[in-house]
Amino acid sequence: MAQTPVLTLEKPTVEDGASMWQLAETSTLDSNSVYKYIMMCEYFDETCIVARENDEVVGFITGFIPPKQADTLFIWQVGVAESQRGKGLALDLLERLIERDACKNVRYVEATVTPSNKASQSLFKKLARSQGTECNVFDCFGEELFPDDQHEEEKTFRIGPIKG
Repeated sequence: MAQTPVLTLEKPTVEDGASMWQLAETSTLDSNSVYKYIMMCEYFDETCIVARENDEVVGFITGFIPPKQADTLFIWQVGVAESQRGKGLALDLLERLIERDACKNVRYVEATVTPSNKASQSLFKKLARSQGTECNVFDCFGEELFPDDQHEEEKTFRIGPIKG
């Protein structure tokens, strides 16, 4: 008899860093070093989350609370395995993350998103709807800031206020 896949959402460990990197590398996410993911798992585990299916990382969010914005959770990256896309996993990860004790003072979720990243735009708008709040979009990093001329501008998506 086939085993039913078990999906769990939990804090990442440093051992998850390489799997998160691998997942990011096989998607359209900006490339980062494995070290970045290991560091996020070690120092920001309270504001990061992974989804596992039978012990394999199939989704993750890396985020942090900026030192000058204690009421804001900044989402660095959202990665979901191709096998899990279209199932609402990214929204589940976000909602679980903002329910954590570490996010008890969070009233806003922010992320920067390129104009071509329709999936992330849709995700953050869905989060706003699920929380019964607003999603405001404004300019953040112009493309002139990126030295390789290969990077689009980044717009800030600000969701909130989120009820505590």
